[in-house]
Amino acid sequence: MTEPKLIKGGIAVDDRGIVTFVNDFDLTGTRRCYTIRNHRKGFVRAWHGHKVEAKYFTVVRGAILICGVRIDNWDHPSKDLPVHRFVLSEQSPAVLHLPAGYANGMMSLTDDAQLLVFSTTTLQESLNDDFRFHARHWDPWTVEER
Repeated sequence: MTEPKLIKGGIAVDDRGIVTFVNDFDLTGTRRCYTIRNHRKGFVRAWHGHKVEAKYFTVVRGAILICGVRIDNWDHPSKDLPVHRFVLSEQSPAVLHLPAGYANGMMSLTDDAQLLVFSTTTLQESLNDDFRFHARHWDPWTVEER
């Protein structure tokens, strides 16, 4: 099983405007996409996992903390599993690949945060591969002051 991977992009600015891009993101194998917006910053949506489905996340507005956990036992996952944390922002274009076998969660860091998600399965396939865990089963949602 592979690890989550951040595919970095960039920003080009000239006298016409701004283009953001993630040119190394290959859409081959994606079947659908959707967006997620929370009503306020600090709101947590978690944990949602799939044995078969992989997902790709990119922020189109604001900033979001996205986390992933590789599930060891789909009926009773350990609370001690390592959590992969990624901050995605419109200011630093990137796509996060979360492989099959992971649960994911997200927290809006800005009021205007909007997430675009690409999935490798159809909606029906996803619904047949759907595992939910309590939002604080793993709790990486504290932002530490530095």
